[in-house]
Amino acid sequence: MPSFRSADPTRTYYVYRASWSFLFALAFALSLVYYVRDAGLDPLQMVLVGTTLELTCFLFEVPTGIVADLYSRRLSIVIGVLLIGAGVLLQGLVPTFVAILVAQVLWGAGYTFTSGADQAWISDEIGTDRAARVFIRAQQFELAAKFAGTVTAGALGLISLPLPMVAGGAGTIVLGLLLALFMREQNFHPTPRSERETFRHLAETFKHGVSVARQRPVVRTLVVISLIAGLASEAFDRLWTVKLLEYDFPTVFGTSDPALWFTLLALAGTILSLTASLLLNRFWAGRLQASHPTIALATLAAVDVLGIFLFALAGPLWLALAALWLRDIADTLTTPVHSGWLNRHIDSRSRATVISMVSQTNAIGQVIGGPPLGAFGRVSLRGALLASGLIWLPIPALYLRLKESRRTPEPV
Repeated sequence: MPSFRSADPTRTYYVYRASWSFLFALAFALSLVYYVRDAGLDPLQMVLVGTTLELTCFLFEVPTGIVADLYSRRLSIVIGVLLIGAGVLLQGLVPTFVAILVAQVLWGAGYTFTSGADQAWISDEIGTDRAARVFIRAQQFELAAKFAGTVTAGALGLISLPLPMVAGGAGTIVLGLLLALFMREQNFHPTPRSERETFRHLAETFKHGVSVARQRPVVRTLVVISLIAGLASEAFDRLWTVKLLEYDFPTVFGTSDPALWFTLLALAGTILSLTASLLLNRFWAGRLQASHPTIALATLAAVDVLGIFLFALAGPLWLALAALWLRDIADTLTTPVHSGWLNRHIDSRSRATVISMVSQTNAIGQVIGGPPLGAFGRVSLRGALLASGLIWLPIPALYLRLKESRRTPEPV
C-alpha cells in the first residue's frame, strides 16, 4: 500500500535498528545454552552451525547487494528481515541439529539481504553527510534496545529456554511486515525492467563495485581490514565463552548457573558500551565524525588488540571480564564510524554492492581463519586467543597509513 509509505526515513531507520537490536538480543542472548541443553549439540556440531552461517553469508553477500542496487533497497531489507525471522523461529520451534542448520541458511541469507542495503537506503534518502551522524546516533538506540532485549530474554528464559528465540523470531517477522507498509523509498531509481532481465547489467554493476574497491585507497584499505578482522575474530568469538566457563562463578540470587551469569555479563557490557558511546560522542565527536577518522579508528583498533591480549593472559575472573568489556566497547564504537567513512567514498550506483563486498571479505576471513585457530584451541586455548590478537595487530597501522593520503583526491 504505497499510501502508507510516508514515514520520516531517519525515524524509520532508528526504529528499525533499535527493533532489530532488541529482537536479536531476545533471540540470541541464551542461544548457546539452548543449543547445548535443549538441542543436545556436541562441540563439533556447534562449530558446524557457525560454519554454515558464515558460508551462507559468504555465498549470498554480493548477489543480494546487487539486488539492492538494481531493484530496491527497501525490498531487499524487507525480504531479509522476513527470512531472518523465519530462521530464528524455526530453530526455536524445532530443537534438532538439522533444523538448526537449515535455520542458519535462512538467517544468513536474510542477513545478506539487509547487509549494506539498510546503510545504502538511509544514505540515499538523507544524504551521506547526514547519514554519518545518523549511524552514530542509531548505534546508541541499538545499545539501549539490546539491553532491554537481553533483560527480556533472561526473564523469558527462566520459563523456557526456547521461548525467547520463538518470541524473537515472531517479532522479527512482524517487523518485516511493518517495514513493508511504512518504509518509504524516494531517492532510489531502480533499473528499468528491460535492463533488469539482462545478466550484462548485473555483471556491470558488480564490476563497477570491484573497480571502486580497487581504485580508491580508503575503500581498498577497508576491504583489507575487514579480511584481517574476519581472520582474527571468528576464533575469539567462539573461544571466549570456553575460557569464561573455566571459572567458578560466584553465587548470585541463590545460583551460579552460567546462563544467569552470561545474561548479567551481556547487560553489563551493553551498559558500558552505551556509556562509552555517549561520552565519546560528547567529548570526541570531532574525531568520530571527521571526514577521515583515521586517528579514532586506529585508536579503537589498538584498544581491541589490547583487550584480546589481556583476556588471553588474564588470571582472575575480574581481569578477564574487564578485558572482554574493553574489546566490546571498541567494537561497538568502531562500527558506525567505519560505516560512515566507507559510505562517503562510494557513489549511490554501487553503494550496496561495495558494502556487501566488504562484509563478504570479513566472512571469507572467518571461514578461513576460524577452523585452524579452533583446532589450535584444542591444544592450547590461551595460544589460540593470543594468535587472534597477533593477527589483529596490523589493523591500527593500516588505518594510520591512510592519514598521509587523506587530502589526495579519490579517483572516480
